[in-house]
Amino acid sequence: MKPKAVVVGGSIAGVSCAHALILAGWDVVVLEKTCEPIKGSPTGAGLGLDPLSQRIIQSWLDDPELLYSSTLPLTIDMNQARDSEKKVSWTLTRDDNFNFRAAHWADLHGLLYNALPPNIILWGHLFLSFCISEDKTSVKIKAKVLQTDEEIEIVGDLLVAADGSLSSIRQSFLPGLKLRYSGYCAWRGVFDFSGNENSETVVGIRSSYPELGKCLYFDLGSETHSVFYELPNKRLNWIWYVNQPEPELKRNTVTMKVSSEMIQKMHREAEKVWVPEFVRVIQETKDPFLNLIYDTDPLEQIFWDNVVLVGDAAHPTTPHGLRSTNMSVLDAAVLGKCLAKNGAKNLQAALREYQTTRLPVVSKQVLHARRMGRIKQGLVLPDREAFDPKNSRSEDYQEVQQKNMPFFDDVPLLLM
Repeated sequence: MKPKAVVVGGSIAGVSCAHALILAGWDVVVLEKTCEPIKGSPTGAGLGLDPLSQRIIQSWLDDPELLYSSTLPLTIDMNQARDSEKKVSWTLTRDDNFNFRAAHWADLHGLLYNALPPNIILWGHLFLSFCISEDKTSVKIKAKVLQTDEEIEIVGDLLVAADGSLSSIRQSFLPGLKLRYSGYCAWRGVFDFSGNENSETVVGIRSSYPELGKCLYFDLGSETHSVFYELPNKRLNWIWYVNQPEPELKRNTVTMKVSSEMIQKMHREAEKVWVPEFVRVIQETKDPFLNLIYDTDPLEQIFWDNVVLVGDAAHPTTPHGLRSTNMSVLDAAVLGKCLAKNGAKNLQAALREYQTTRLPVVSKQVLHARRMGRIKQGLVLPDREAFDPKNSRSEDYQEVQQKNMPFFDDVPLLLM
């Protein structure tokens, strides 16, 4: 019989693991508390796929061209300084060999989900607990079927925790681990201009950001910065980072519900900071939301017996290096290769190789993304003065380029 893996979490990390482990010869079941396939996500927004993730995802698809038809190129990484008082901007850095692709979260998730065999994901199944057998050869998972309140048990050879940055599975092994608040939150939104391609707002933003459709724009102001790029199907993705004390989390999520008063205040503040064309896009975006930005210090261990962490469960990170989704895809691919190489009978060797391969990479990337965020937000670092784009030197802002991310072009030998 094939070995069996139970994956907790049906987001991009979870469905990526399903693909990689099926290719490795495993039976896979994914538990996801959402009650049906995600057609669009209220908190889903844009993401950037690096060349290696693109290659891996294409290897999981029957038609590799589907990835290109559902994404847009991001061939340019550009950092611009914005002076809100003088209403001027200028280029700080520009990289014309970026070679990422822009995707909407829901589009990418749907692409990966639809490429899986049927009935792999158990929708509406809330993970409750797990128990490792005394001989460490199996793990029993309890879950609740939300439609019926029935509790079920599934026994597998491996439990894969793809349950996000607030992972309850990780907490069972590291009960004292707390997420680190970055010092800022991010307003996010997706502006849909389908049917309004020639509106004053769209004409204005294309004039102000002439390379939309191929450029990842970073606008840097004093103690703030924003991200802006185009998505497929006539959409614009924007993010605006705002320094503020840590808000109180009332739910088990890092996405905060916002009131109309909060949105109106955000609109007024945007007028003080950003160019009018960008402000108009922000103000015309339906349902903007607020992400609280957290990470953790790198973990020293990401597997215990036959339980392994992947994605944000293994390495909660700030988003400044576009790493979260890319790390999740690469985690899945490396885990699959390790399991295929070592075989189910050598599970401990496989998980140890996965940990040894991934930890040195993700640890440096998490810390680098943290540093990039603090620089762009004008926050204190022990080895440099606070960054201000209005009076910085060229050597000060080279650090904010994406290509300086550790292991930016690295391909693990396992995947060669």
